Amino acid sequence: MRLKDKSALITGSARGIGRAFAEAYVHEGATVAIADINLEAAEKTAAEIGPAVYAVRLDVTDQASIDAAIAAVEKRAGGLDILINNAALFDAAPIVEISRASYDRLFTVNVAGTLFMLQAAAKSMIARGKGGRIINMASQAGRRGEALVAVYCATKAAVISLTQSAGLDLIKHGINVNAIAPGVVDGEHWDHVDSLFARYENRPLGEKKKLVGESVPYGRMGRAEDLTGMAVFLASSEAEYIVAQTYNVDGGQWMS
Repeated sequence: MRLKDKSALITGSARGIGRAFAEAYVHEGATVAIADINLEAAEKTAAEIGPAVYAVRLDVTDQASIDAAIAAVEKRAGGLDILINNAALFDAAPIVEISRASYDRLFTVNVAGTLFMLQAAAKSMIARGKGGRIINMASQAGRRGEALVAVYCATKAAVISLTQSAGLDLIKHGINVNAIAPGVVDGEHWDHVDSLFARYENRPLGEKKKLVGESVPYGRMGRAEDLTGMAVFLASSEAEYIVAQTYNVDGGQWMS
């Protein structure tokens, strides 16, 4: 087991990709905090996965909530070894229709949430003196612009940049910071994504999702489980010499 006796916190992990990460980490021997703004959903997920998992309420837009979540992990598990910054929001609109409210909401969660969660985790890891692993969730959207997805793309580009800067700064403390850039990943969130494209591209519901899946060189949209191998690898001792990198896990959608 590659993560035996490690303590992890995964943001936004009551469902979807975050939950898949939690299940993979438990399988590899870790104790995992399901950190989510919806505590009831987090508790349900924790109960379903098993005793190595526990729920923590976390709002990544609230510093007091971030600090409380880190403190809860320190108390429960004795310290934090691994953080996955998974919590994020998506929105889409033509440039001339982007609202300040949407811009502020996405940057507050996707960028500030990632930065200040990373910061709090790093402080805890430095104080403990055992190093650690921080994994940020970027996206292929952070590699290039998209006509209807300017703000989301910009937030994920910022995550890639933050990963580089934090990785270079924190490695002296034995903290490896890296990121994963998924492509299109199927899940319930895609109902929302598809509805936005249907609205702005005048498509029937479901058509955009079908076209996107067909465009992936691998032949289908990704699944949450397709990302877990990279998440385990980056948290393991095998990734000791990897610093400030962002790995594409996208079925061949983007090459960099």
